[in-house]
Amino acid sequence: MAINAVLLAVIIMLGLSLSRVHVVLSLLIGALAGGLLAGLGITDTLNAFQEGIRNGAEIALSYALLGAFAVAIAHSGLPQSLAGAVIKRIDAAGTSGMIKYMLFAGLITMSCFSQNLIPIHIAFIPLLVPPLLLAFNRMQIDRRLIACLITFGLVTTYMFIPYGFGDIYLNQIMLKNVGEAGIDVANISVVQAMAIPALGMLIGLLVAVFISYRKPRAYQQIAIDQQAHDAFVEGDALSKTAAGAQSQSKLKTLVALAAIVTAFVVQLYTDSLLLGSMFGFGVFMATGVVKWRDADGVFNDGIKLMAMIGFIMITAQGFAEVMKATEQIQPLVDGAASLFAGNKAMAAFIMLLIGLIVTMGIGSSFSTIPILAAIYVPLCISLGFSPLATVAIIGTAGALGDAGSPASDSTLGPTSGLNIDGQHDHIKDSVIPTFLHYNIPLLAFGWIAAMVL
Repeated sequence: MAINAVLLAVIIMLGLSLSRVHVVLSLLIGALAGGLLAGLGITDTLNAFQEGIRNGAEIALSYALLGAFAVAIAHSGLPQSLAGAVIKRIDAAGTSGMIKYMLFAGLITMSCFSQNLIPIHIAFIPLLVPPLLLAFNRMQIDRRLIACLITFGLVTTYMFIPYGFGDIYLNQIMLKNVGEAGIDVANISVVQAMAIPALGMLIGLLVAVFISYRKPRAYQQIAIDQQAHDAFVEGDALSKTAAGAQSQSKLKTLVALAAIVTAFVVQLYTDSLLLGSMFGFGVFMATGVVKWRDADGVFNDGIKLMAMIGFIMITAQGFAEVMKATEQIQPLVDGAASLFAGNKAMAAFIMLLIGLIVTMGIGSSFSTIPILAAIYVPLCISLGFSPLATVAIIGTAGALGDAGSPASDSTLGPTSGLNIDGQHDHIKDSVIPTFLHYNIPLLAFGWIAAMVL
């Protein structure tokens, strides 16, 4: 019996990704293999791939502009001001339990805001976390917990709240691909669909805070931690020695806040993250916080920040388009439906598990959705899942594996800040803790959502 071209393409793509071949190349090779096996020929396969890339161009451009906006916010000094305020509060209050939990709440809040309200993604981590390491060490906070706190905010927010990066994930990618695959998404509430899976993430966070990592963990006081801490304190002290410098710093902070509000309002009323980011960046330029001569450099830095994710996402769109062009999705769906024999519970679990594996391999939940939607939507329809349950399955399957993937921004970001002094291992202290605390409850609650919605 001949192997299904879509199945082979996914196996090749995933195998190459797990073997540390670059994800873009893995997707391209997998798409070529699937197209050729289905008899499309090299020309038709590449044409289908290029058509998919065109479909993903708007998403990639939104990411590029969002990256420029993120760098402009960092350029304004707002994240550094937030870090300085937190450090001063800790230095003044000592190491009480209340301060510790306020610090936890602050990290979660900043992580959440970085995806939606202040959409700078992981750019805040190397600015905010290294100066706080000295405080973490004094309070003997387990850095595995800090990784879990940050990852919770990075993942839960975009998979539940449809603004900023959540708008890209939930609306521009998930609903768009689900709609193209055959479901009317006009009246579907993504917040309702993803509420139960998000609750699973919250439970994982509570387990990490109050059970897994509540015990003190000692770290060495290394000079670099003290230097990072002192740099913020001294910087704040220097700004107070000159009224002009202090006034200028406050002005930049106010402009940054105005730009954030502008971007949020424009996105809210136009339903376009691209326009929101552009207007927000325009506020920085119009006020001189980002000078005209520096605009090109700031914009280029922003594109570099988001370029890799954008390339992976548009390549995944090309992969999905080739899979559709093979016309072998329906035979695969029919075979899977007969295998499950109408057992929706088993089907939902397997679909979520496959999503976990694919996202772990690719390292990007945003890039997983186009691949899964093309296969899962027809399968969910044939098995009788409601449109809301179908969206919950696909949204959860895409997010599964983002926390816990060695190649994901959601684990690489926390490690970049926590390992500045060499005392935080990426795999043992970021990947494994976030995998255990988020993927297991997300798998369970995603399955519950599929059953009850």
